[in-house]
Order: sequence, then structure tokens, then C-alpha cells
Amino acid sequence: QVQLVETGGGSVQAGGSLRLSCAVSGFTYSRYCMFWFRQAPGKEREVVATITSDRITSYDGSVKGRFTIAKDNTKNTLYLEMNSLTPEDTAMYYCAAGLLSYADNCIGIDYWGKGTPVTISS
Repeated sequence: QVQLVETGGGSVQAGGSLRLSCAVSGFTYSRYCMFWFRQAPGKEREVVATITSDRITSYDGSVKGRFTIAKDNTKNTLYLEMNSLTPEDTAMYYCAAGLLSYADNCIGIDYWGKGTPVTISS
């Protein structure tokens, strides 16, 4: 069956770094757009970063320059490197995958992981 399993979350102080991983199985991973979402308590879920099958990346303005999304197709693993973390980055982080795209834009979500929590203290 399809599985997306996030790991690497935890608690760190402001200014610190974390690397999240998403291990995927059960679908043709290399053909999909991959996403990192996050959702803080009481707030809407938002896209943090995306990477297409051709490794074109996109970032939300709040994390641009601090976060890096990458994937290793040989390991079927998606990564999110997070640096210079602030309390505003505290949220549940979700890995997601979508097959539909137009040009270099990813336009749909087919699969979701269960999330990994990230807490940043001031």
C-alpha cells in the first residue's frame, strides 16, 4: 500500500536546525510532485516547499532562503533541511505527493503522510 512516513521532527531553540525526512513506498515516487506542508494549532495548513519530478523547487516566502527541499530517488526519500528556525516555524509538518501538474506547476495532492511535529522555543 501507499505509505509516506515523516521523521526528524523535534524540539530545538530558535536559530537551530532540523532535517525532516519522508520515506515513501507504494507508488512511482520519481514521477510525482512532492510537497512539504505545515499546520500550526488554530491555523490553516500551508505549503512550505515543493519539488517537481524534474527537481524544480518552490518555497513559501516565509521560509525562502532558510529551508531547502530535496529528494533522493534511489532511496525513495524526500527531505526538508530547515535552518535559522524561529518560533513561527512551530507546526506539524506533513509530507505529500501529487501526480497532476501543468508545465512546472504541481496542482494536486494524492497522498499524505501523518506528520512529524516541530517545536521551536525562543
